[in-house]
Amino acid sequence: MKITGVRTRIYEAQMKRWLGDANNPGGWRVMTNVIVSLDTDEGITGIALGSVGSLNVIHGLANGLLVGQDPRGVRGLWQKMNDEAFKAGNRGIVGDAIATLDVALWDLKAKANNEPLWKTLGASEGRVKMYASGLDMPLNDDDLRQYYEGMAAKGIHAGKLKVGLNREDDLRRIGIMRDALAKFGKKPELMIDSNEYWSPKQAIAHIHYFEQHYELLWAEEPARRWDYRGLRKVSQSVMTMVASGENLDELQEFTDLVSNEAVDVVNIGVGSGGITGMLQIADLCYAFDLPVTQMNCPANHLAHVAACLPNHIHMEMLDAGRDAAMKYDHKVEDGWLILSDAPGLGIEFDEAQLAPLLVDTPSPAPRSGRRVGAALYQLPATPSELEH
Repeated sequence: MKITGVRTRIYEAQMKRWLGDANNPGGWRVMTNVIVSLDTDEGITGIALGSVGSLNVIHGLANGLLVGQDPRGVRGLWQKMNDEAFKAGNRGIVGDAIATLDVALWDLKAKANNEPLWKTLGASEGRVKMYASGLDMPLNDDDLRQYYEGMAAKGIHAGKLKVGLNREDDLRRIGIMRDALAKFGKKPELMIDSNEYWSPKQAIAHIHYFEQHYELLWAEEPARRWDYRGLRKVSQSVMTMVASGENLDELQEFTDLVSNEAVDVVNIGVGSGGITGMLQIADLCYAFDLPVTQMNCPANHLAHVAACLPNHIHMEMLDAGRDAAMKYDHKVEDGWLILSDAPGLGIEFDEAQLAPLLVDTPSPAPRSGRRVGAALYQLPATPSELEH
């Protein structure tokens, strides 16, 4: 089997609700993705979702390194791409491109095996424990309650709330999430995520305040992702576990967090080197007895990775309609995602539904930087920031 070429298509879809965090409290609603397809001479195609910014790099790497290669040698091809990026660095859009192509290669490998990816990766069963995540800063109290009640109806009793702007509002909203998740008879597991909005000292003060009222499982990104001193200070000063990592780019960046005992839980995501990178990071954490969690993705299609990790505890589930035009048979039962036996990632695109979503030029990306004043001042969101 040989790779014959790469194809990319941009599509946009409106999600069913607004998503936002402390850095972008007004939120965003338009999802933009790139469908990347690696074709072979045997008629099998591997697919992945990528970013618009990495389009040129995807084509450059695929045409320069992957065309003519056997896609089943995934780890070797991953190393070739990383070696090619050595001088400039496998971060940013280059890292995104490598990660995207790596996912497409793993999809191809599993399809060539005629089995779901979780079997190719060595999992004994295709199921993953899920937690509810709202990216819920733009939601009012009623919408917040309705969202987590809906997730609890699926048997999910763990939830993560976006926090950071106002501790009294945060405390009230944690209570709403707790009561909603408890409604169906299971003890809720509560998590918060401040998205690097606080300084370490601010994080300690806020988490202590919350701990006076609720038991928290973990606090995610309470300080900057690379600040192992600050993250360690937070971890050593509160009862709640500290989680971070999903926005780091590669394995080496995780070694500072792990070797300096800065985190209690490690978040892994496809942006950290694709599936191959996620496996490497999970192995590093396993050597230090650290649990890992996996971040969200459309249609939960990367849960195959979580299923094969012995130290995985929860995967983030974001029910926001990001599976537009996707066909899949993954199901949630009693709080667990049950992966299908379809070959590869188990997702396909409905071309009829996809056609009206395809665009040549994407819409302007929503603001995604750090909010002015983060880690310096305690500033509530202004009316203009809350406007959709």
